Amino acid sequence: MKTKSNLPPYLALAAGISALSFSAMFVRWADAPGPVTGFYRLLFSTILLTPIFVQRQRKSGAPFPWGVLLFPTLGGLFTAFDFTFWNSSLKYTTAANATLLGNTSPLWVALGAWLIFRQKLSPRFWIGLAIALAGAVLIMGLDFMRHPTFGIGDLMACAAGIFYAAYQMITQRGRRHFDPFRYSWIVALSATGMIFFINIALGNPLTGYPPLTWLIFLLTAIVSQTIGYLSITYALGHLPAHIVSPTLIAQPVLTTLLAIPLLNEIPTTWQVAGGLIALAGIYLVNQSHAQPDGDLPNV
Repeated sequence: MKTKSNLPPYLALAAGISALSFSAMFVRWADAPGPVTGFYRLLFSTILLTPIFVQRQRKSGAPFPWGVLLFPTLGGLFTAFDFTFWNSSLKYTTAANATLLGNTSPLWVALGAWLIFRQKLSPRFWIGLAIALAGAVLIMGLDFMRHPTFGIGDLMACAAGIFYAAYQMITQRGRRHFDPFRYSWIVALSATGMIFFINIALGNPLTGYPPLTWLIFLLTAIVSQTIGYLSITYALGHLPAHIVSPTLIAQPVLTTLLAIPLLNEIPTTWQVAGGLIALAGIYLVNQSHAQPDGDLPNV
């Protein structure tokens, strides 16, 4: 009797984490305002995935659920602010710090569930929260002492994590009415429109960039957004969320390692210590408060 192999989902998970780990590199290499890179990452990816969305919509045969469109629309709003803050943070802090602090969303999701939905949290969560915050404070405190703008970048990355947590919480409700792919496409479409207006409000130019920058815009859309998100979505469809979620912690680690040769960012001993402490806390939080099924990774 044949048994179904778990190798493809694990390979997809590894590919997704690797693709997302390049996000910070693309933002730095683009030589454009962070929100502009985020806009083209979403725009090009949405365009590339539109034929698949149309095909799935036709294949489903079911009427489009217009009445619950508010959920992915709000998800797109939160995603736009997530991308705006996280991409902008890379101007003021290291790729390692931005990626680690941007991935603190499990902490805020659990706290939001506790405050808003009165969900009971286990002692393991509170221990994990304390450990994660201790690591984050160590990282951010050192940055504030070294240079004030580094602290601003860390705060922006934390804000991105909070907006991503808001996305996760709205997704937990919205995913009841959509399959993962259609939901993600509508979120991306909504986020594209919102981040367009954010760039207009900030006065960021959307044109006039050199060919290399346009190539990087396209690469981040293909690698970070399309390959990264679809790979993780595929893995979530075949592996339990309690396996996928903690594994995503590898993303900040891989980003840190890639930033050494690609961005010439050598982490200090205290950064490494703070990062490891924060990751340990996030792991405990993930174990105590599983991510909703069908959710997508950050940055």
